[in-house]
Amino acid sequence: MTVTNMADETGTTDRAVRKVREGTVVSSSMDKTAVVAVVDRVRHAKYNKFVLRTKKLYAHDETNDVNVGDKVRVMETRPLSKSKHWRITDVLERAK
Repeated sequence: MTVTNMADETGTTDRAVRKVREGTVVSSSMDKTAVVAVVDRVRHAKYNKFVLRTKKLYAHDETNDVNVGDKVRVMETRPLSKSKHWRITDVLERAK
């Protein structure tokens, strides 16, 4: 599902479709990095029951402005380190 970066007749460039997820910040103690827990509902193959799966993503936070408990939107990006492949785009809701 990759789109090439070639210019067309209108002069615009196409970009690859990037994954976007929403989750909750579970750690922000690292410098410019936050750990975001993303919960997905997947159907169990045998029992056809929905199961919650949690995945922890390491996301780049340039300004260090997110705190534990914030709801954020993250977008896939190029590898920034060994385990950091996401960046925080929006803070949807601040922790109370």
